[in-house]
Amino acid sequence: MKLAVIGSNGQLGTDLMEVLSLEHDVTGLNHNDIEITDINSVRNALSAVKPSILLNTAAYHIVPEAEKFPEKAFQINGIGALNLAKVSQELGIRLVHYSTDYVFDGAKQKPYTEDDRPNPLSVYANTKLSGEYFALNYCERSYVIRVSGIYGKVPCRAKGGNFITTMIKLANEKPEVRVVNDEILTPTPTYDIAKNTAVLINTDAFGLYHMSCEGEVSWYEFAKVIWETLQLKTPLYAASVKDFPLVVKRPFYSVLENKSLNKLGINQMPQWKEALKKFLVSEVKPNYPTVRS
Repeated sequence: MKLAVIGSNGQLGTDLMEVLSLEHDVTGLNHNDIEITDINSVRNALSAVKPSILLNTAAYHIVPEAEKFPEKAFQINGIGALNLAKVSQELGIRLVHYSTDYVFDGAKQKPYTEDDRPNPLSVYANTKLSGEYFALNYCERSYVIRVSGIYGKVPCRAKGGNFITTMIKLANEKPEVRVVNDEILTPTPTYDIAKNTAVLINTDAFGLYHMSCEGEVSWYEFAKVIWETLQLKTPLYAASVKDFPLVVKRPFYSVLENKSLNKLGINQMPQWKEALKKFLVSEVKPNYPTVRS
């Protein structure tokens, strides 16, 4: 089957390319190949590639910047998704569109299922939610996949890294590191998302999905596993979100429950700590010889 991945050189896109290429003919599309905010560019690119399935990882996800440039964020996260959905519908392409745990406000304080009502708190979250609706309602054969706390081999290009690379950098540069213990999420490797996506697209069960690791953890506990596994010596302390200036409203609890994947019997997402330790040992240790220990 012929597939195309938009954002193929990004954090999630890189792992999608690697995993999906094992069974499919996969074309990577980046900004030079397609401009998702321009429907003519989308139509031309997809008409040339002719994929059976299109996977979109492109997003404007620098959360504080989205507050300053809401129109730009909506162009990419909203209109971009709309254009992809419209053209996918025209050309008979299945669309996979990735979204975020940030569509929720965190007030529930229990894992969110696909049945829960979103209440986005920020410009970024609002634009991502609009993209979900566009994808689901303008393309009959679409999957929308919400993810949480992702990290991968290739750091996020827009942010210049991910939580793991940031922690290592701070551990090497600062006398101590403080991380919040009252913001709860589920860290999830992009490789596991790619593997479970590969299973999902073999079904005709279109719709909305949560796809995160099992369990929940604070950012501090997330960092603690990084410290223990990599044997970092820099002191690590727990802090509160109140200790840091809040630049953008965000959910302080955004754990996702993979209810729809479980219903289909295809939930292959691992427990967060096992997945994190495996990633740190196989991907981080060999590539960070300068980690101070």
